[in-house]
Amino acid sequence: MFKQGVGSFKYHVGISSLDQIATRDDRVCVLNILGGESSDVTPVGHAYSGGNVVFGTSPGRSGQVLETPVGDIPVYSNVREGLEAGHRFNCGVVYLPPSGARDGVAELIRVNPELKKIFIVTEKLSVHDSREIRALGQQNGIDIFGGNSLGVADAWSQVRIGGALGGDSPAEALRKGSIAIFSNSGNFTTTIATYLRMAGWGTTTLISSGKDVYIHYAAPEFAFALANDARTKAAVLYAEPGGYYELDATFTKPVVACVVGRWKSKLTRAVGHAGAMAGGHDDAEAKEQWFMAKFGVDDIFTPENPVFSPRGAVVANIAHIPQALTAVMQANAARPDFEPEGSLALKPWFGSSQGIVLPPELDLPVVAAANPYDRQIAHLNRQIGAVFPRQAMKDASGASQMDAKTQITSLHGTSMLDAAQFPVESNICLSLLRGPGSENDRKLINAAVGAELNLFGMPALAAAQAAREGGNAPNTVLAAACSILGPRYAQQARQAVRALVEGFTAAGLRSALDEEFDLGLIDIDDPADLFVSDQPDAKAEALLHGLQTRGVKSVFVRYLRTLNGHPTADAVLAAAAATLAWEPLMRKRISLLTVETLPWWLRLFGVLIGASADAGQHQEDSFCGIPKEEIVGSRSLTEIAFAALVGTEPTPDSLFAFQTLVGLLLSNGPGTISAQGAKGAVSADGPETPERVQLNKALVGFLTHSGYAHGGNGYEGIAFLIEQFQDADLADPGDPDHGIDLSALAHRYAAEYATYKADKKTTGSLDIRKIPGVNHPVFKDKPVNHDPREVFVRELFGRREEYNVFHEYYQELVRALYETGVSRTVYCVNIDAVIAALLLKMLWQPYRDGALTQEALETSAFTIFLYARMLGCAAEVDDHLNRGRNMDTRTAASKCQYVS
Repeated sequence: MFKQGVGSFKYHVGISSLDQIATRDDRVCVLNILGGESSDVTPVGHAYSGGNVVFGTSPGRSGQVLETPVGDIPVYSNVREGLEAGHRFNCGVVYLPPSGARDGVAELIRVNPELKKIFIVTEKLSVHDSREIRALGQQNGIDIFGGNSLGVADAWSQVRIGGALGGDSPAEALRKGSIAIFSNSGNFTTTIATYLRMAGWGTTTLISSGKDVYIHYAAPEFAFALANDARTKAAVLYAEPGGYYELDATFTKPVVACVVGRWKSKLTRAVGHAGAMAGGHDDAEAKEQWFMAKFGVDDIFTPENPVFSPRGAVVANIAHIPQALTAVMQANAARPDFEPEGSLALKPWFGSSQGIVLPPELDLPVVAAANPYDRQIAHLNRQIGAVFPRQAMKDASGASQMDAKTQITSLHGTSMLDAAQFPVESNICLSLLRGPGSENDRKLINAAVGAELNLFGMPALAAAQAAREGGNAPNTVLAAACSILGPRYAQQARQAVRALVEGFTAAGLRSALDEEFDLGLIDIDDPADLFVSDQPDAKAEALLHGLQTRGVKSVFVRYLRTLNGHPTADAVLAAAAATLAWEPLMRKRISLLTVETLPWWLRLFGVLIGASADAGQHQEDSFCGIPKEEIVGSRSLTEIAFAALVGTEPTPDSLFAFQTLVGLLLSNGPGTISAQGAKGAVSADGPETPERVQLNKALVGFLTHSGYAHGGNGYEGIAFLIEQFQDADLADPGDPDHGIDLSALAHRYAAEYATYKADKKTTGSLDIRKIPGVNHPVFKDKPVNHDPREVFVRELFGRREEYNVFHEYYQELVRALYETGVSRTVYCVNIDAVIAALLLKMLWQPYRDGALTQEALETSAFTIFLYARMLGCAAEVDDHLNRGRNMDTRTAASKCQYVS
């Protein structure tokens, strides 16, 4: 048994005082010195300590050096090689991975008899290895710190060993004083020192004990060394759940203990640090009770409830440590080490209420930042819009996500069930502006996109019609048109919108709808070259007239009308785009790049919807029989898109069903084939160089990755429903008194399918066709199964008191399949069935009257998918432009397979 000072241990403790933990005489060897973490922090600690690292090791890299501000540190392949070169050290630092840490400790001990201390930065050491390390240290009289430690530091000696305490400027963070710190958390060790410094308390020795399962230098050893250190008047402990070290410690000097992690008691496994266990009698609440008993207090210290004694206090928030320490020290007639340096209370250097009016108590005033941060913040404040971090985007998205349990996708936080209740023009806003937009926004979209729909006499229409007449699928038809619409097609509009945004930002515009804004403040270089021409532009005049007719508010359009000359079509489109984007841009929800590309997107959407209609629907003065003036000036884009799809104008019920379908189909998450095609096209161009990205090519990527299996969502369902109802005399699918026995119809098909399935199994065939729209791999195995998306649509139309015989037939069919023994449970009716049922009801009358063929019906099912997914993929493309990296969607060669 070793007895020194007030300590009594059954094991070796070589350090008798805190002033021996990190001294100017210590010399250090660092294992894996060229590793990522060590190569960053070792040069800082080495310089702060006056050059205390004598050498480091890195296998196979002997002869290299680690550069530091006070000279190079030599590197050897192993410890023995460094000793043979004449170096001597008494401290070892281990930066090795968990599997190699035990062998690194053994190497240090085996070859260096002068070794006294080892600091293990490695975290998550196995219990077995930790026990062996403990035994090695005890057998050889060596003190071990860690694992998962950020090392130690001494503010008096200005020494740091084995980690990053004090950050990049330890001389600033660690000011000489009278308080020792012992912390389970490495980063919080420095944070606590900063809090103390602000309150006038400096530090002596700081120890990051780590929080692996084994803490080699723990609270009992710290308490012993604290008692024997004449420099230190008191200590701060930061403790997490797990372990009984604090219970076993005997403190003879005042202590403030910060115990965190009460929430972990509700868990059943360790989280965070490996030693921060859950579910035992060593949780945070137990540790609080241990410390309270030691200090003679009965509650947690808070500013509102300052409970303390001369022996100490317990806090649950590190921000309360300085106040608690000051109170405890005053009870011991001790004053702070120096005048307080300030306060770490929240003093925002920059902020934005995102356009939300806050009450005064929440609307914190922004204060001037210290140098050099003030210059950096000034630069940030000049930045227009959001800037997103670049990251690998393979199988990832910042635009869409799918809930694995419900299969409901959301786009920019809006679920597809909500999007199904928006018109098409709102979903355009959602896809690119991250919200469904205002009434003014919808008017802008209706006019701006509507002005692009009629392709009479344009090459894009000729390309689409040639593809259509060649027998191509709808996606190929649209891809042909899309290929025409290259970067030059919107170059002038993109330049114009950027000039408008920069000019109006400099002038201090707050709202794009401000009709009182002083346009005399606008200073744009050569506006005539960007915005006007000598001759009237028919398309521009039509769009301006449409915006005026709709009552659109726009300070940018008002600005164009003040210029000498006739606004160009590009300028008016840019003004519309700037108006749409202004509010989300100022709230930093979208980037300036998104705003620049918005005019191109609006044109692409218009042209693709237009190209989906046969060339005969495009006349010089009308589209699908609707006059151009109405398209730009009064009709909704939802109406026009319906007319393009079907060739006739919609009834109110048909229009609602169409809108519902488009919203439901906007996105199915980032993993869909169509989204991958769009993102891959952007990635191949390199989103970090947006001037090379071609939005039309990105849409071609989506279109070419859509097909009858993927893009024809509902295509097979329509063919199936037509087959089931071909002999039924169905006049109106919306009439519940249709006179058809749906149960009998469903049972007849179920019996036929049961026979078919039995015959296939008898012949040993595994190629059994599935029933379109029935069953789902996620929603199964319950007695009665439901797809929540289908339930939503059923209830939505139920509230509208709209009946759909095809949807009802699917309900009867899943029951019939169960009752005839085809299925063990009642299958769900899935979302594909809903798509087919809604679309067929919408088109049944023209199909029954012979105006539409079955092929045209199936083509419509495919095309409506393209309308919707065009918007969803635009969101993915925009997200990838802002977040992605070059070629970041490719699959690593190691993940690829050869199939023979």
